[in-house]
Amino acid sequence: MGHRSVADLMTPTAITVRRATTFKEVARLLKEFDITAVPVIDEAGHPVGVVSEADLLRPRPTGGAATAEQLMTSPAVTARLEWSVVRAARVMQRHGVKRLPVVDTDGRVAGVLSRSDLIQLFLRPDHAIREEILEDVLTRTLTLAPSAITVDVEDGLVTLSGTVPRPELLPVVKRLCHGVDGVVTVDSRLTCDSADRT
Repeated sequence: MGHRSVADLMTPTAITVRRATTFKEVARLLKEFDITAVPVIDEAGHPVGVVSEADLLRPRPTGGAATAEQLMTSPAVTARLEWSVVRAARVMQRHGVKRLPVVDTDGRVAGVLSRSDLIQLFLRPDHAIREEILEDVLTRTLTLAPSAITVDVEDGLVTLSGTVPRPELLPVVKRLCHGVDGVVTVDSRLTCDSADRT
């Protein structure tokens, strides 16, 4: 399964506004579609900024006559469709934003990724994470005997113990486990069973 991409989690968007869209129209769209922000696009469909609820609540001398261009936070911090979810989360954190417009290869808005979309990923139940590691990672991908490795998962924290047949597998197992949805961190206590080499 590997790392989820932004495309898997984002909400595909049909809702964007232009620079000239009025304050009232932006407010109406947010309420009607039950969203907290909307990307502002130029004539070519490229994002130039984002208007959020917080932007609407900020006091402005122009009041209700303001346009999206005056209201928006700009430039738009964006994510790309092919990015991993982890990369998008880091960009959100670095820029202090709660959502990212997602752009396609032409730079046009394809969707929106919100912080709540990311949180869903980490709320995956522990038993489902454990099952995927045992079945997909260890048995199917690495063809290891699941009986040789113990997998414990608690609140997304994975602890691996047991043995692998070759030392070069140690970093591989850890890396593949990190790629499973919902995994927060991996504590690998695996050792190499080199008894068959001597």
